[in-house]
Amino acid sequence: MAWVYLLVAGGFEIVWATGLKYTDGFSRLWPSVGTVAAMSVSMVFLALALRAIPIGTAYAIWTGIGAVGVAIMGIILFNEPRDAMRLFFIFVIIAGIVGLKLSSTT
Repeated sequence: MAWVYLLVAGGFEIVWATGLKYTDGFSRLWPSVGTVAAMSVSMVFLALALRAIPIGTAYAIWTGIGAVGVAIMGIILFNEPRDAMRLFFIFVIIAGIVGLKLSSTT
């Protein structure tokens, strides 16, 4: 179950990090409320995952999920560059996440 918690935490990290763009520096109320709520949910699920997964592994995977997800959301929502080098390095992060999961003993 810890790995499910970690995936949920990573998903909410994508939501809150993407939501930051819509808060306009926390000057827009509802996007700010949603972003803070997603931050809170992400932290709760990360904390639940840490009951069984070592912190170094969990934190690296959590941030990796967030980095990949937000990079993809930037491409989709904000028309950020999608050149081959950028996509390659997103794949490298994914490979690191998979490697950490495969090498984990939990």
